[in-house]
Amino acid sequence: MKMKEETLTKEIVYDGKIITVRSDTARTPEGDVVPREVVEHPGGVGIAMEDEEGKFFMVTQYRYAQECVTIEFPAGKKEYGEDPLTTAQREIIEETGYEGTDFVYLGKMFPTPAYDSEVVDFYYTKKGAYRGQHLDDDEYLNLSRMTLDEIIDGAVEGRIPDAKTMCMALLIQQMKLRK
Repeated sequence: MKMKEETLTKEIVYDGKIITVRSDTARTPEGDVVPREVVEHPGGVGIAMEDEEGKFFMVTQYRYAQECVTIEFPAGKKEYGEDPLTTAQREIIEETGYEGTDFVYLGKMFPTPAYDSEVVDFYYTKKGAYRGQHLDDDEYLNLSRMTLDEIIDGAVEGRIPDAKTMCMALLIQQMKLRK
């Protein structure tokens, strides 16, 4: 069964610092012309960095859109066209101060595929040398370390509702079980 839709028109209705919003029209496989709204985003990465004690670096920060403080794996936005590994290597130092070593690609996630083009690539890494934390001017976060079991318990109990963190915890758990 044919499922792909044909894009007929694209109109940018908002062009911001982080996202662009489009109002498109598309033709369905049955021939109907339908409106489609798309949020364009350059994508991002999530990084699970484990230390020598088997604990993972976590960031606690206020998320404006959700109006709450969250606990998450470190993450960051890609520059348009940037390789996700390059983003991961940069972001882990920026947010934790430590470089990662032996990066392992865990996979990717489409956070909201119905209307958003964002793709989040996931990486697992070991803690390397301390290089100094370099937060963005508008970035405020606290670092902590948690075991994988504590992260999973936090997700199951509703204290860690961040989608990328939940997905990454599952992938890491399975990676460790399958070794």
